[in-house]
Amino acid sequence: MKLTPCLLAVTLMTSTTFAADLPQPPDVAKKPYVVKAPFGAERNDEYYWLRDDTRKNPEMLAYLNAENAYTDAVMAPLKPLQEALYEEIVGRIKQDDSSVPYHERGYWYYSRFETGKDYPVYARRKGAMDAAEEVLLDVNAMAAGKDYFSVGDWEVSQDNNLLAWAEDAVGRRQYTIKIKNLATGEIYSDEVTGVSPNLVWADDNKTLFYVWNDPKTLLTTRIQKHVLGTPANKDEIVYTEKDDSFYMGVGRTRDDKFICIQVDSTVSSEFRCAPAADPKAFAVLAPRERDVEYEADHHGGRWVIRTNADGAKNYKVVTAPDGSASRKAWKDWIPHSEDVFIDGFELFDGFTAIAERSEGLERLRLMRADGKSEYVKADEPAYGMGLSVNAEPDTDWLRYTYTSMTTPATVYELNTKTGERKLMKRDPVIGYDPSKYTTERLWATARDGTKIPVSVVYKKGFKKDGTAALLQYAYGSYGSSTDPGFNLPAVSLLDRGMVYVLAHIRGGQEMGRKWYDDGKLFHKKNTFTDFIDVTDFLVKEGYASKDRVAAYGGSAGGLLMGAISNMAPEKYRVILSQVPFVDVVTTMLDPSIPLTTNEYDEWGNPEKKDYYDYMLSYSPYDNLKAQAYPAMFVGTGLWDSQVQYFEPAKYVARLRDLDTAGPDRPVLFRINMDAGHGGKSGRFRRYRELSEMYAFLLSQLGAAGADSVQTAAAK
Repeated sequence: MKLTPCLLAVTLMTSTTFAADLPQPPDVAKKPYVVKAPFGAERNDEYYWLRDDTRKNPEMLAYLNAENAYTDAVMAPLKPLQEALYEEIVGRIKQDDSSVPYHERGYWYYSRFETGKDYPVYARRKGAMDAAEEVLLDVNAMAAGKDYFSVGDWEVSQDNNLLAWAEDAVGRRQYTIKIKNLATGEIYSDEVTGVSPNLVWADDNKTLFYVWNDPKTLLTTRIQKHVLGTPANKDEIVYTEKDDSFYMGVGRTRDDKFICIQVDSTVSSEFRCAPAADPKAFAVLAPRERDVEYEADHHGGRWVIRTNADGAKNYKVVTAPDGSASRKAWKDWIPHSEDVFIDGFELFDGFTAIAERSEGLERLRLMRADGKSEYVKADEPAYGMGLSVNAEPDTDWLRYTYTSMTTPATVYELNTKTGERKLMKRDPVIGYDPSKYTTERLWATARDGTKIPVSVVYKKGFKKDGTAALLQYAYGSYGSSTDPGFNLPAVSLLDRGMVYVLAHIRGGQEMGRKWYDDGKLFHKKNTFTDFIDVTDFLVKEGYASKDRVAAYGGSAGGLLMGAISNMAPEKYRVILSQVPFVDVVTTMLDPSIPLTTNEYDEWGNPEKKDYYDYMLSYSPYDNLKAQAYPAMFVGTGLWDSQVQYFEPAKYVARLRDLDTAGPDRPVLFRINMDAGHGGKSGRFRRYRELSEMYAFLLSQLGAAGADSVQTAAAK
C-alpha cells in the first residue's frame, strides 16, 4: 500500500520503524588536551579542540555541518509530522495582532504585527488612538536579507523628538546604537558599537547613556555617554566597574528626576544616581556590602528600596530621604516575612503595587497611602500574575498581566479606588477552547522531605491510568522562577493525549529566597534530584507511563537535562536539551569566556578545590559513562555568547562514545549556524525549530496522534 504523507508520519511513530535503516552519526577526531586547575588537578578533554573563538576552523565547521546533515537524514521520515506541527502552531496565532497601547508624555505607544511577517512594527499616535500613526521602527524592513536580527531596546527622548535603539544582526548580543529624528525620519550618522541593549536619554535630549560590553568576555564593565554629533570613540566614560563579578545597567527613576547606574552580582548591589537634568556627578545611594542586595526607585520626594538587608532573606521594602548616602537613613516600610517573598514594586501617586510570591504562586498587593492593603484577586488555583506596563504614576488604574496553563496571556486594568476591572486584551489563540483543558497544582515530596510544587495541564478526558506520555519542563537556576503560564505550542502535545508539566524545583525562587539558596553552590544537586523525584511522583500517581516520560530544558536547564540523564537515564525515554550548559568545570575555569566571573556565586569558583570537586561531581560532560542513555535532541547556536557552541558539541561527541542504547534512541545535534543563545530571530522561525524537536519527541513516545496529523495535513 502506498502511504500518503500524513499516514507515513503516523506509521513512523513506532520506535521500531523510526530506528530502521538509520544513517550513521558523524565521527569526530579525538585530540589529547589536558585542562588544568590552579591547585594542580588535571582532566583529559579529547574534544577541547572543537572550541574555536573565531568560528572559522574548517575542521570544526565541517563537523558541525556533518551533524546537521545527520540530523536532516534521521528526521527526513518525520518531515510530514514536523510540517503538520508547524502548521498547527502558527495556525493558532493571530497574525495581524497588536499590543495594548500605553500612554507616555502625550503619546500612545504600541507594537503590531502584520500578516505573514516575522517582526514587529513599533509605532505611536499623538493624543489618541484615532490619530495618525507614526512608525518608529519597522523591524521587518530592518531585518530584510538578514539571517538574524533583533532590536534589543529603544528609547524616545524626553522631548519626544528622537529615537535611539540598539540592534544586533549576528546573535552574539553585541549591539549597535542608532538614532533617528522622528520629525524628519532622518537616521543620524551617530553610531555606537559593542554595547548592551540598555539606553537612557538625559533631559537635554542630546546626551545618551549606554552600557559598554567587553568585546571578549561580554562583561558590562563601563557606563558611557554619547553626545549627538560627536565621534563615538570620543564618548566619555562615566563609570567603570572594576569587579568582574558584577553586571551593570542604567535607567531612570519613576518620577524621571534621576538617572541611576545599577551594579549587581549574585550577592550584592549598588546604586549610583544623578539628576537627569544635570547627570554629571553620580552619588552612591548605599555602598555595596557582600550579602546585601537592593534596588531603588524614586517618587514622591523619597527613595523606595527593596532589599534583603538585616537578614531579610525574602526581602523587605524601606524608604529613605533625598540625599541619602548609606543604609543608616533607611526606614522599614513593608516588613520582611518568612512566608512571603517580595519580588518587586511599582510606585504610583496614590498607591504602591507590590509583587509577591507565596505558596509557589505570584500575587499583587496594593498598598494605599493610609497603610491599608489588599490583594488583586486571581481566577484559578494555579496561575501567573505580574505587573504590566504602567508608564505613568498619576493614575488610579493598575495594569497587570494574568495567565495560567489553560488561560492565554491576559492584560487587565484594575481601578484601585472602585475595584472595577477591565479586560484590555487576551492573546487570541485561533481554534483554542480553554474549557477543553484542565490544569492542576500538585505537591511532590522530594527525597529529603521537601514539598515541590508541580503545575500540570492536560486535555479533558485524560485518565490517570499510567499509560500516557508526558513532557516535564524545568529551569531551576539563578533564582529564575518558572510560573504556570500558557504555552501555545504545547497545545499540540495536549491534543495528542500528552500531559505537560512544569516542575518548580529548587534553584528557582518560586517558594522564596531559600528556595534559590537551596539550589545553588554546594546545594546544586537538589535541583537535579528534585526534578527526578517529581518524575517518580507523577509516574506513581498515574499521570504517565514510566516508559513514556520526556524531559525538556535549555541553557542552565540544559545542565539539568545533562545531570538527570547521567543520574537516572532509565526514567526518561527522550530528552530535549537546548543550548545546554554541560561543561561546567572547564567553562568556569576560564575567565575569558562570557558570563564566567560574574557567576562564581551561582556555581562556585573551581579555582578553589572544594568548589572544583563539587562541580566536577555533577558536571554533565565529566560524568558521562558507559550506559544506555535516553534518545536526545540537542540544539545550539554557533554564535551563542552565553553557552558557547563547543560545550554541546563536545558533549554530544563524548556521549556517543559511551552511549550503549540501541539505534532506536538516537542522539541528534542541531546547530543553528546563523544565530545565538535564543535561536533564530523572527516571530515564526523559532516554531520551525520547535516543530522539529516536537516531531522527534512524539516519534520517540509513540504519541503522534493520527487524527490530529491527518486533520492538520488536510488543512
